Amino acid sequence: MLYLSVTEIAKKWNVSERSVRNYCAQGRVNGAFLTGKTWNIPENAEKPERSNKRKEEPITLLDILKEQKASKYSGGIYHKTQIDLTYNSNHIEGSRLTYDQTRYIFETNTIGAENEVLNVDDVIETANHFRCIDMIIEYAKTTLNEKFIKELHLILKNGTSDSRKDWFAVGGYKKLPNEVGGMDTALPEEVAGKIKALLTEYNEKEEKTFEDILDFHVKFERIHPFQDGNGRVGRLIMFKECLKYNIVPFIIEDNLKMFYYRGLKEWDNEKGYLTDTCLTAQDKYKAYLDYFWIAY
Repeated sequence: MLYLSVTEIAKKWNVSERSVRNYCAQGRVNGAFLTGKTWNIPENAEKPERSNKRKEEPITLLDILKEQKASKYSGGIYHKTQIDLTYNSNHIEGSRLTYDQTRYIFETNTIGAENEVLNVDDVIETANHFRCIDMIIEYAKTTLNEKFIKELHLILKNGTSDSRKDWFAVGGYKKLPNEVGGMDTALPEEVAGKIKALLTEYNEKEEKTFEDILDFHVKFERIHPFQDGNGRVGRLIMFKECLKYNIVPFIIEDNLKMFYYRGLKEWDNEKGYLTDTCLTAQDKYKAYLDYFWIAY
């Protein structure tokens, strides 16, 4: 049988190349298969019936992430985002799992360790973080609220050793004072009021800009509402809000950690530190989008 390329089929069916790749990824083209990252499509394959335009051709990154999540498509931007965001966000907070171990947990739901001792919490929080990313994709369009933020924390910390501590409120605000980077944070009795005020201020803005999202993140981290997990929850929120407002999201990689911390600390004096760091991270994510032929 003769097989045609995505480009050839796109011309034959009079659709975009992205539509053809999406049809194949969704299993809607009989006989199509991948060789590496190249689709091979039977020359006599019929164009799938179109249900509606939005389903046929996603127009935003969020649409594509949702489609790849639903179809369990391996090797695309959803797959890449799950592994890179989870590895880097956890690694910033001290996880000792390697990138390959993180990837292996996502791809196989197992962990192999030869002559190595693994921290159980690192493994649990990695698996939990994958679920958090699914949640921010699923509910990206919802208005940010306390219930959603607490649910992220509950999913992230569920089943960890922290969840067995009487003084640690999984899915609830902190019970004991804490600090971050040597700086004081909101006292436990202040947290609920400060979070409500922050959400009110943020949600009053109809359309959010890149700076609005960063500003929320800084203020959220300074409140530090949870006993632990604030950084990861905060970075998940930023990713969600970027998806909601069709802003290219970003992943703070470990090599940007110190610049990121400096940006949080100096936000009131110089917004450029954090903005430039996040723009650098955004450029890296744009390179992923370019690789996967996703417009932005």
